[in-house]
Amino acid sequence: QVHLVESGGGLVQPGGSLRLSCAASGSIDSFWNMAWYRQAPGKQRELVAIITNGGGTDYADSVKGRFTISGDSAKNTVWLQMNSLKPEDTAVYYCKLAWYRDYWGQGTQVTVSS
Repeated sequence: QVHLVESGGGLVQPGGSLRLSCAASGSIDSFWNMAWYRQAPGKQRELVAIITNGGGTDYADSVKGRFTISGDSAKNTVWLQMNSLKPEDTAVYYCKLAWYRDYWGQGTQVTVSS
């Protein structure tokens, strides 16, 4: 069983920064990839950023240049540094780990508002 725990969400003003963390525990050797998704009210869940075991990354166009994903495959941990936050970044952010199947965290709320 694999369990993901996210942290770091909260309320921030536009232009501010937050850093999300996601740590996996359980019977896992090393992830294939880990990713951050987000879901705003009334919208579908969307991919924000993804990192592979080899360190390759990709981002949604809406966050390129503002968000940075990083990870430690040995510790099965991933982070999302979010800078220059905008109100439209407001959503519940979910961590996903892929290792034979997809595992999801419980989500952490990010609210960008003045």
